[in-house]
Amino acid sequence: MQKVEAFNSPACYFPLMNGRYEVKPGMMMFGLCFGNSQADGQVFQIDENFADYRQAKLLARAERLSKYYQTHNYSMTVAGAIARLIIERLTQEHPQYFGYEKSTAKTSIFYNRLTQEILYLDADWQLQRVENSSVFPAYTSILDALAAQVQEDFTVICCSDDGRNWLSAVHLCYPNHWSAEEKIGKDFAAIHAPVAGMEKINRRADAIVHTMINCKPMVRFAWGLSTDMRLNHHPEPPPGVLAYQWQGRRFDPQHPSLYLRIERQVIWGLPEYKAALFTIRTYFRDCSLLKKDSLLWVKLCTAIESMSPESLIYKGLADSRASILRWLNEV
Repeated sequence: MQKVEAFNSPACYFPLMNGRYEVKPGMMMFGLCFGNSQADGQVFQIDENFADYRQAKLLARAERLSKYYQTHNYSMTVAGAIARLIIERLTQEHPQYFGYEKSTAKTSIFYNRLTQEILYLDADWQLQRVENSSVFPAYTSILDALAAQVQEDFTVICCSDDGRNWLSAVHLCYPNHWSAEEKIGKDFAAIHAPVAGMEKINRRADAIVHTMINCKPMVRFAWGLSTDMRLNHHPEPPPGVLAYQWQGRRFDPQHPSLYLRIERQVIWGLPEYKAALFTIRTYFRDCSLLKKDSLLWVKLCTAIESMSPESLIYKGLADSRASILRWLNEV
């Protein structure tokens, strides 16, 4: 694997500048500048944490692949279009790491200089074989293989001619307390039904899905609080791990550890296929450092204070909000 010295520092985001906790679509034009220069115009951001993110994916896959990767009514046509989109973006955004070339009339090659893996694809953009890989279990599809080359998780939403929508593919090795197995095949409203404050948005679910698929690429952000920097917070702990140790939501005022967990989500529609790729990139910011910036500290405190009782329960903060705010306000 390539030396980390060649990588950039992670992009830095703070989606709390209005000082409120809000549940809203919040979709903005993709490529909008947030102070991260070139990275803000990339679907896939490669940085100095690449090796750690990849290792987290490999550990999740090795635990049980079906726990983190699911498909439902995911046609070969859509799967090929999604694979082509991912490969085109990777080779355009990071030509120093990724390459793509025709091998024969019916075979092409995608390679990653970071992992040294070489993926052979057929004319339909489906995975034929892999070289230079010791990954276990072996990749089962092109989406599975591509997910292991990047620091983002993938979801794909599809829509039928009659307007019905469903989650057709999920590769989610960095889940934030939700499960691929539970959500696969459900429509937008059903997927988001447990989210506190989603009622108004879910009434416009069909229109939102139409926007995701038919409008220009967009970006949005989500955030929460975690007491560790573990990427994988699946609702079900791995075998042998206790739930309270796994959840990352037990704030200890005597030994305070708190992180702002931020998701950058890119939505890239493919209207000709009635589908959209939704990428999820996770970042952490240490709240002990945010406390030292007077502006960010105020925004973080007021955002936590603005959370409804239902949102606090959903985010796992109902029992710890008071102690978190006391710690944040300590000099």
